[in-house]
Amino acid sequence: MKVPSNQHLIDFVLHEVRLLDDLRFDDWLALFTDDGRYWMPLERGQTERRLHCSLMDEDKLLLKVRIERLHGARTFSQQPGSRCHHLLQQPAIESRDDAVGVYVTRTAFHYVETRRDEQQLYAGWATHTLVGEAGALKIQLKRVDLVNCDAAFGNIQLFM
Repeated sequence: MKVPSNQHLIDFVLHEVRLLDDLRFDDWLALFTDDGRYWMPLERGQTERRLHCSLMDEDKLLLKVRIERLHGARTFSQQPGSRCHHLLQQPAIESRDDAVGVYVTRTAFHYVETRRDEQQLYAGWATHTLVGEAGALKIQLKRVDLVNCDAAFGNIQLFM
């Protein structure tokens, strides 16, 4: 893979969020590596996902199951379906290792998820660990740190 510019990394993150806002979950899932993870820690500054509880810790298979549930005709909690909107700060390049093709971005966000008359607002930071794979960038890890990660939450239906 050609070494991506910082702008290419930023554009990748913006494209990933656009897929979520457009509810194109299958296309979004295709951005992940086969061993990719979506992780939402339960504690501020949490460094270990296996030894501590998390709000979400999903591999690609679990993400696929969630997406199938969202598409399901018998998923009554999604009739009508939830919608979402991300408002991002410009992603920052936290680190880049061109020699091994690993890039880390961090993006502050506000996220709104809505269904019928209910609307929930979340704020936090998304950290993407991106790797070059088969000539393209892929998400190896998407970590979502919520400002109020230790709060009691209702059901988060979609992806931040």
